[in-house]
Amino acid sequence: MKIGESVSANPSAEASRNTVEPQSLPSRIKATLLAYIALTKPRVIELLLVSTIPVMLQADRGHVDIGLVLITVIGGWMGAASANSLNMVADADIDQKMKRTERRPLARHAVPVRNALIFGIVLAAASFAILYFGTGNKWLPPVLVMITIGFYVGVYTLILKRRTWQNVIWGGAAGCMPALVGWAAVTGTLSWQPVIMFLVVFFWTPPHTWALAMRYREDYRAAGVPMLPVIATEEHVTKQILVYSWITVLVSFALIPATSWIYLAVAVASGAWFLWWVTRLYSRVRQGEEVKPLKIFLKSNEYLALLFCGLAVDAVLNGPTIASYFS
Repeated sequence: MKIGESVSANPSAEASRNTVEPQSLPSRIKATLLAYIALTKPRVIELLLVSTIPVMLQADRGHVDIGLVLITVIGGWMGAASANSLNMVADADIDQKMKRTERRPLARHAVPVRNALIFGIVLAAASFAILYFGTGNKWLPPVLVMITIGFYVGVYTLILKRRTWQNVIWGGAAGCMPALVGWAAVTGTLSWQPVIMFLVVFFWTPPHTWALAMRYREDYRAAGVPMLPVIATEEHVTKQILVYSWITVLVSFALIPATSWIYLAVAVASGAWFLWWVTRLYSRVRQGEEVKPLKIFLKSNEYLALLFCGLAVDAVLNGPTIASYFS
């Protein structure tokens, strides 16, 4: 033995330290289950709840059908989960290039692509069945969900996302569909009111997404996704955020005639509050100051939640509508 060498007192213990202990069966099952849950993007589905339930309550003002609400939310959740899972299948290559998405199940190979594809298709079929039979054999709700899945995956993910900076403008239409689905689940038809709420989410989506994209600009550039913050200056991006935010708030006012003073107050107050934050962002960028765009991303979430919660409370209490005072 040479000077400086040492012999372990317990060779078997030394070997065990150098060996990676395999995961136990319960741990593997848990990891797999969590990976499949992650495919559905559970946090994104919060928008489904925010935009579906209030519209359903508005469709039947003064009444709350808990059973129908639950069925619609469950069916809608499965549809959104299907769209998100299939979206990850299509985006598996670029998700590996972005720090924000590199831990997604397919990017880290926690779920085989084939399994994720089957998972997404099964969720779509389950969504259709639940919405059709659960809403009293109404065709419109499940058909709208299938259109949403096809548009989100086929049009936004496969065509728009990697080709144009307008991707989130037109692709955002998929995220607006819960408003139409919720109304159709109650009435079996559509009317101008759910279209207004559809448009609120439609115009809200670009500023919401661009604020996030400003924070992760380099991620999108590395993945070759031409988001507006990748190809334009911060001043131009924040100006567009301001313009779309103004349109969002103004469109939300169009529903006021069909609601009471509660929605009126919430729409005006929350809209003014949100526009103050967005105007502040634009002003600071023009002055050359360092900004934190992620704050606007969070404020946009809060604004939409306030607006739709105000609609929900207004619909449940069912006070006299603003239009009734002029009729």
